[in-house]
Amino acid sequence: MAPWHLYLMAGLYVLAGLMHFVRPKMYQRIIPDYLPYSKFLVYLSGVAEIVLGIALCFDATRRLSSFGILLMLAAFLPVHFYMLSNKKAAMGLPKWVLVLRIPLQFVLMYWAYSYASL
Repeated sequence: MAPWHLYLMAGLYVLAGLMHFVRPKMYQRIIPDYLPYSKFLVYLSGVAEIVLGIALCFDATRRLSSFGILLMLAAFLPVHFYMLSNKKAAMGLPKWVLVLRIPLQFVLMYWAYSYASL
């Protein structure tokens, strides 16, 4: 049986993915202006998070899901920098929180990678 924290991670991604459908405008605000079709990207990333979160729970798909999450988090890095440089995208969060999210992204990437060999 997989460790409890794997299911915690899976649940967090499924919940985060569902939130893309519950509050799509919030997510659209943080997509950099240079990316077209922001609403489509919000829904696409929500589906990706849900699918990857569920796939993390199964032995047969865990490794692929781990690498998928890692790549997805890498693709989300520009969003964090955009939030730092755009007041509207920052959603009123303090600058220190926005700065802290960048190294946190790498911690999450490592966490996902740690399940690639389970």
